[in-house]
Amino acid sequence: MDRRGHRLTVGRRLGWTLAAAVPLAFLGVFFAWPVATLVARGFLDDGGLSWAGFEAVFAAPRTWRVIGTTLAQALAGTMASVAVGVPGAWLLYRTRFRGRWLVRALVTVPFVLPSVVVGVAFKSLVISTGPLGGLGLDGSFGLIVASLVFFNYAVVVRTVGALWAALDPRTAEAAATLGASPARVWWTVTLPALAPAIASAAALVFLFCASAYGVVMVLGGAGYGTIETEIWFLTSQLLDLRGAAALSIVQLVVVAACLIVSNHLQARQARAQKFATDAAHDAPWRWRRDWPTTLVTAAVVGGLLLFPIATLLERSLRTASGHGLDHYLALGSAGGGPLTVSVWQAAANSLRTATLATVLAVVLGLLVALVVSRRPRTPSGRRALGVLDAVFMLPLGVSAVTVGFGFLITLNRPPLDLRSSMILVPIAQAIVALPLVVRVLLPVLRAIDPRLREAAQVLGAGPWRVLASVDLALVSRGLGLATGFAFATSLGEFGATSFLARPDQPTLPVMVFRLIGRPGLESQGMAMAAAVVLALGCAVVMGIAETMRPKEATTW
Repeated sequence: MDRRGHRLTVGRRLGWTLAAAVPLAFLGVFFAWPVATLVARGFLDDGGLSWAGFEAVFAAPRTWRVIGTTLAQALAGTMASVAVGVPGAWLLYRTRFRGRWLVRALVTVPFVLPSVVVGVAFKSLVISTGPLGGLGLDGSFGLIVASLVFFNYAVVVRTVGALWAALDPRTAEAAATLGASPARVWWTVTLPALAPAIASAAALVFLFCASAYGVVMVLGGAGYGTIETEIWFLTSQLLDLRGAAALSIVQLVVVAACLIVSNHLQARQARAQKFATDAAHDAPWRWRRDWPTTLVTAAVVGGLLLFPIATLLERSLRTASGHGLDHYLALGSAGGGPLTVSVWQAAANSLRTATLATVLAVVLGLLVALVVSRRPRTPSGRRALGVLDAVFMLPLGVSAVTVGFGFLITLNRPPLDLRSSMILVPIAQAIVALPLVVRVLLPVLRAIDPRLREAAQVLGAGPWRVLASVDLALVSRGLGLATGFAFATSLGEFGATSFLARPDQPTLPVMVFRLIGRPGLESQGMAMAAAVVLALGCAVVMGIAETMRPKEATTW
């Protein structure tokens, strides 16, 4: 190799090293360090190793009740989501009918709605003046489970539907020709083929249900606290940082176990999809065949997804004298009481922090996706990139509450004393959004035909020219969707922000939570109006982003 070639090789290696080092440094300082400090806080007492924090927390019956409630809600939410999601996957991915694209879009919207908005929407159903107010569901276990299904229905439908759409129908048709009943075909042919996707979806849903925070804070009441809400209670109400740290470690263990299982099952699903055929075609919708799945999906979409949002909208317009825009007009004032700023000021704060968080998440996510999408020739290089990919997925499996709490106990002294700075909020939101950005961009980069790079090199393009003209040019197709997900996620983020937002600079989700906790019809109406504004903002962002979705992109 001549001297010029040697310099190019060294420069290329240095460039890729820096591309990996920048996001790793960001993740190390603002994720690994706070989480590690939080874990250490649970084991240390006056500088020495101690189990006193754990003993105090786990000696309390309340702790075991909270853990049991967390697991029960996660298990019930997972089972219900899978039970109603599999029929929806069939209807939306294996049958063809007019308006299918619209139903798919409606199913996807709840996944990106802020958790506080969903909590307020379901709360509007069951309060005394709501349509279900006479059923005594306010603060009930069933209401929380229903809200978890609202969030995670799309995960099951899209995960299972993606594999189902690629399955060759001839296997099931052959079994039916040999005399197997529809039920037997389902149990012996279709279900085993779908098992990797169903298991992968269930693991993801359990993870999301176990780490739910905003909806439980709004809907749970005193009887249905979870590990996440208990961490908030110990920190903000009792100032028991050691107890909260001990409980956060339990949360980390539960979430890490879910993430390991989920990654393993997603690998199985990817292998199953690799061997599926692209020649399968969806069949026209038929009432005699599809009426069960149609009825189940219609009930879920109409009763569980649209009904709470429609009720929230109607309640935001209801006033003492009928219906009007009074609550929306009141968003411009602080309203007295504990509120020090108006809702519109909080919305402006949310836009500023979400914009900064989006810039951070997209820039860092693009660097990570470019590095991880490389194809090393050596097994050790491939393993190293696999580990790097898993490292940047960790924030997806670690509670935002844990991240926010870790910031509080870590970034409060030199060399990084950021207690009085609002920069903590967008940094925490960027940590939460980063895995989604990577998950959108990485499939787009991996789908690039290597022959395009080889052709550019043959034509005389250098390594950096190839990167700019091939990789960056093609990945731009996914940047719109990645930006939309990052912005919508940051705009509605509540877990970490509830710990970090200053009282005089709340974000819109924090303001909604404050309003819903105040007594009086005016405060309730303002909370619902603010929730509608927040939901509309996220829906518009995601609607625009979905129009830029490349077919390779995915988000879970």
